[in-house]
Amino acid sequence: MIIQGREVNHKDIAFVQGMIKANLSWGRTRLSKELAILWNWRATSDQLKDMACRTFLLKLEERGYITLPRRKYSYRKVKKKSSPSYVPHKRVAITSHLDSLTPLCIEVAKDKDLIKLFRCLLYSYHYLGFSRIVGENMKYLIFDRDARPLACLLFGSAAWKIAPRDEFIGWDMDTRKANLNLITNNMRFLILPWVKVPHLASHVLGKVARRISSDWIKRYSHPIYMLETFVEKERFQGTCYRAANWTWVGQSKGRSRNDRYSTLKVPIKDIYLYPLVKRFQKALSHEA
Repeated sequence: MIIQGREVNHKDIAFVQGMIKANLSWGRTRLSKELAILWNWRATSDQLKDMACRTFLLKLEERGYITLPRRKYSYRKVKKKSSPSYVPHKRVAITSHLDSLTPLCIEVAKDKDLIKLFRCLLYSYHYLGFSRIVGENMKYLIFDRDARPLACLLFGSAAWKIAPRDEFIGWDMDTRKANLNLITNNMRFLILPWVKVPHLASHVLGKVARRISSDWIKRYSHPIYMLETFVEKERFQGTCYRAANWTWVGQSKGRSRNDRYSTLKVPIKDIYLYPLVKRFQKALSHEA
């Protein structure tokens, strides 16, 4: 079976069980860190993935394979999820031609002010809203030449398994596991509701596609070779993606993009891909 992106067999479970029994004084934090070290469970930046390992152990416990030590603190205050703080912004209609807005300014939301604005806009105006995102991701804010915000784009982890994409690339299970981090998913794309500019969306997609791999290298020390996105077909036609030369490869089966156990039902979505290099099959099929 696969838990937290890792194949697990009976030997692995027996190893974890033995590790817990041999170290009864260890807490959950120590266990997850030691196991991550022993299994060399690291991100591409070489950072130890001890939190992912902690989640792995919790999932093993949920399935009845292990019993973790009691939490050291039986009472924990759980912070209520709060909506992003409001950032003042103008809502004046922008309906001019694209030429009157260019050159566009594309900002990676890294500093606190841009991140706050990014969260506020997505939370307020995207139909899916916005919540905290984990893992490698890239947040873009798009401004016109007068520094007025026009759009937001969020890229995050690629879907674990999606047959039309995997067939398009030529992936088997092992190759997909080794190279999944070389694809990123366009999880949110928002043109602000008061912005009505023909061809703006496809223009933005094109400009972001030309720079995202270099942005990814700067932040995560590895390139991106393909973009993917899922368009809810009952809501949208995917016009801007097709206009930006993204390729339609099929439809989802009504499961969540990260659903590995066929239990989460969601609307059927069209799948679009955008290779960033000519020989993308080769780039996405090298051995890790």
